[in-house]
Amino acid sequence: MKKIIVSGGGTGGHIYPAVAVAEALKRRFGDDVDILFVGAEGKMEMEKVPALGYKIVGLPIAGLQRRMDWHNLLVPFKVLKSIRMARRTIRRFKADICVGFGGYASAPVLWAAQRLKVPTLIQEQNSYAGLTNKILAKGAKRICVAYDHMERFFPAEKITMTGNPLRGRFSKEGADRGEALKYYGFTPDLPVILVVGGSLGTRSMNEMMKAWILRTEGKAPVQVIWQTGKYYQKEMQAFLKEYPAEHVWQGAFIERMDYAYAAADVVVSRSGANTVSELCLVAKPVVFIPSPNVAEDHQTKNARALAEKDAALLVADRDCKEHAMECAIDLARDEARKERMTRNIELLARLRAAEDIVDEIVKLLK
Repeated sequence: MKKIIVSGGGTGGHIYPAVAVAEALKRRFGDDVDILFVGAEGKMEMEKVPALGYKIVGLPIAGLQRRMDWHNLLVPFKVLKSIRMARRTIRRFKADICVGFGGYASAPVLWAAQRLKVPTLIQEQNSYAGLTNKILAKGAKRICVAYDHMERFFPAEKITMTGNPLRGRFSKEGADRGEALKYYGFTPDLPVILVVGGSLGTRSMNEMMKAWILRTEGKAPVQVIWQTGKYYQKEMQAFLKEYPAEHVWQGAFIERMDYAYAAADVVVSRSGANTVSELCLVAKPVVFIPSPNVAEDHQTKNARALAEKDAALLVADRDCKEHAMECAIDLARDEARKERMTRNIELLARLRAAEDIVDEIVKLLK
C-alpha cells in the first residue's frame, strides 16, 4: 500500500490540481494507494476535499495579512504549531511521499517531511513561482512546472515540464457547437464572446460589461455569454433590467463550461494558472485581463508568457473597462489572427499533466 500525503489549499487554484493528481493516483493504483490531504483550518479545502471523498487534516497555519493587522503577531506561533502537527501527521500516516501544490497550507507539511527524510515533490502552477515553493525547492526531490524558464526560481536539474493538472475533460473537439449555441439561445450568424471572471466574479470585468452595454445601447454586433459570479448576480440582473441588451446571456455560474467553450469564438478571462491551462486545451483565442489583486502579480506574468508567443492578447485591469470588449470583438472578426492564435495556444496544451505528475511520484516511490 502506497501512502501519499497531498497538501495545498487556500484557493481553488491550489486545491483542484491537487485533487486532479489524487484522482490520477486512484486510476493508476486503485485500492493500492492511501491518500491523505492536509490543508489549512477554515479554508475551502476543509469542505471541498471531504465532499469529494478524501480524508483531510487541517492545520492552524495562516498567512500574513498585507495590511497592518494584529493577527500577524499570531502567525509565527501558528507556523510552529502547524509544523509540529505536520510532523506528527506524517509519522502516524507513515507517508511514503509528500506532494505540495503551493499556498501556505503546504509549507509546514513539506518542511516537516524534508526533515523527516520523506521525499517531497512540488507542483508549481504559475509562471512566477510562489514564495512557499521557492523556499521549499532546495529540499524537494522533483519540481513539476507548467511554464518555460522556471530555472529562474528552481534548480534546473529538479525541474520536469508537466503542465497543470485539471479536473474534468477539456479538449479542442469539446461539445457540438450547434448544440452549444442552441443551449444559450444564440444563432450561428454572429460571433460569440465568452466573458468569464471565475466563480466569485470580478468587479472590474462586470463594470467592463456594463460600460460596453451602455456604449452600444444594448445593440451589439456579437453575442455574449457573461458570467458575473455569485457576489454580483443581483446587481447585474438589476442593471440588465434597466438597460436591456440583445444577444447577452448572463448568469452567476456556467453549469456547462463545455458548451460555453464550444460556442465561443473568443474568450475574455482572468489569467489564473488553471484557467490558462484550460484555454490551452480547448485552444480558444483569448483576451486576458490579469487580476491585480494576487501575490507577486503572477496573473500578469502568466498572461504575458502566452502573449509573447502570440497565443493570447493582454489588456491591463485598469484599461479593461474602455478597451477589452472592443479588443475581443476585433479579434473575433479577424479570421486569420484567430486561426494563428488558436494554433499557437494549442501548442502549449499539456493533455497528460496529472498522469505525468503521477509518473514522477512513482519514480520517487521507487
